Amino acid sequence: MTFEPVPDQPGWSRVLKVVAIGAAVVLGGVVVVGGASYLGRTVGDALGPADVGDAPLDVEPGVPVTIEVPPGSTGQDIGAILAAQGVVRSALEFEVAVRNVDAAQSLQAGTYDLVTLMDPADVVAQLVSGPSASVYRVTVVEGLRINEILVALAEKTPHDYEAFETALLDGSVSTSLVEMPAQPELSDWEGLLFPDTYEFSRSTTPEEILQRMASTMEQRVDSIDWSAFEALGYTPYQGVILASLVETEVLLDEERPIVSSVIHNRLAQGMKLDIDASVLYALGTRDVAEFDREVDSPYNTYVVAGLPPTPIAAPGRASLEAAAAPAATNFYYYVLSDNEGHHVFAETIEEHNANVAQAREDGVLP
Repeated sequence: MTFEPVPDQPGWSRVLKVVAIGAAVVLGGVVVVGGASYLGRTVGDALGPADVGDAPLDVEPGVPVTIEVPPGSTGQDIGAILAAQGVVRSALEFEVAVRNVDAAQSLQAGTYDLVTLMDPADVVAQLVSGPSASVYRVTVVEGLRINEILVALAEKTPHDYEAFETALLDGSVSTSLVEMPAQPELSDWEGLLFPDTYEFSRSTTPEEILQRMASTMEQRVDSIDWSAFEALGYTPYQGVILASLVETEVLLDEERPIVSSVIHNRLAQGMKLDIDASVLYALGTRDVAEFDREVDSPYNTYVVAGLPPTPIAAPGRASLEAAAAPAATNFYYYVLSDNEGHHVFAETIEEHNANVAQAREDGVLP
């Protein structure tokens, strides 16, 4: 066996974690700070001709604006942010309003739903009250399958699983990375939603949530140089497929380009990839006890040569970069060498078999 996962391997447990930060934590308790340690200086100190910023001249009043006040922002920073987005007419107006109510020590970082050309005193009152409770954050980690992503979203947003599934299947969400069938299945969306931390308002629809994730994946893929990969006859979408294999096989970022090189080397030689994670995907499980290398599936890389037909999970940026730019090696094999996720690599089957025997002797493999 070329690629042998281990039960309770750290990589598997990592893939199954989905972390979402609820509004009560992110928005009720995030960075409520005061004094010079937050603002850097008092608003009174921040006043001065060099600090005055003005809103754009063509701002229409009452237009909704979402403002992010980063932790550590000075009074000058906040005023500049508000003025640049047209929430107040000038940074100076805001700073004077803060000073008038002695609020320099009470402003809170976070995300705020405001409107353009507000009364500066009202803006100060909102920043003292704290971020809008209508905003929440959801973190989706790398390596999740599409159904697991929808479960995570359903658990951490106001919407249910069926609403997200429908949005992906009825054409409400689009991607430029691959041409979707007229009647797509959920597996057609595998690997096309970028794993990241997102911030949404309570009014954001399932379609909008998924489109943002799909668009983010497009942006991440487009930002990578695929020219060398395309010169081999592959497409960026196939790069996402390869990246998903790297994502599911590797725990340590420094090993991603090396594992990618193994896959590239095998593809170049016409060898089957023999990747256990793709077989488990074909079986619809993550339980290595159910592993069956004889399963009849296009995802069985022990039987079918080449890349699987779709990604098998959502790859992160490190895996995408590794897929496009593998390390230069002569390796064709790898196996776990410890329970921290390190691998040992080999050029020949003889070396690999010796590595597998050593891993079994060390108790890494069963």
